[in-house]
Amino acid sequence: MNPYDADTHPGPYLVVEVLGVGDVSVHALARGPEEPLHQAATRVIEAAAALDERHESVLDAVQRAQQLLEGVGRGEVGRAQVSYALLRTALPDLGDGLAQQDRAYSQLVESLSAYRRLLSSPEPAQRASNKSHGQGQKTRPPHRDDDWAVAGERGLVALEAVAAGGVRFRRNAIGEDPYISREKVQWQDPAVFPQTVQRLVADGLLHQDITENVYRPGQLLLLTSQGEVALRDGRATASRVSVALGRTTTSGALADSAAAPVARTSLATPRSR
Repeated sequence: MNPYDADTHPGPYLVVEVLGVGDVSVHALARGPEEPLHQAATRVIEAAAALDERHESVLDAVQRAQQLLEGVGRGEVGRAQVSYALLRTALPDLGDGLAQQDRAYSQLVESLSAYRRLLSSPEPAQRASNKSHGQGQKTRPPHRDDDWAVAGERGLVALEAVAAGGVRFRRNAIGEDPYISREKVQWQDPAVFPQTVQRLVADGLLHQDITENVYRPGQLLLLTSQGEVALRDGRATASRVSVALGRTTTSGALADSAAAPVARTSLATPRSR
């Protein structure tokens, strides 16, 4: 059972629901001394506290607005005029508070996602040991479980789409399933996989605006400077491959035409009887 009330402590409540822990603290989330996991746990706790703080601010703004409207509900005309004047300043504050609360919620969701990804990866201590053991040596990059996401042209397709603008990383509010929305898309455009976007973000090729709500309108994706270089290189490589394939096709066609026998058509002259 979740020990936190969603109406008073939405931050810790969400942490317990997502991670299934009983104690919302850095010690509970990162029992070992591994630095990456400890940092991820710290970000989760800070994001949960920030959401609680924004939630309290919104509740205070709502209560103030309700107090201003009490006179209106009792039919006090004179007080109603004062209440309306005060509401003109109170309502924008309430709107700002709701927007900040929304951003705090999105940041907590992103922190939880990063923490869970780190938990599902190889043990941090083992990664650190492998890194120190291999220092000074050029080793082949290990195979990653998400290498399929950037295989073939999937990475280039995603970079092209983001460069066109209006690409957002979103999540389904029901199943939390990630998906990509695009403003500029034609029916023949290839699909952009959310796993590809996540890989490119992790590799530093894309920037994901986590200050926006991941559910609506979604978090806008932009090319980083490293991503712009990768896009130029990808386009140049694709162009060279296309030219090479074109030459190969043309040469093959010429060779085939030279090797093929010439078909001769003769008009048979009827024999005289």
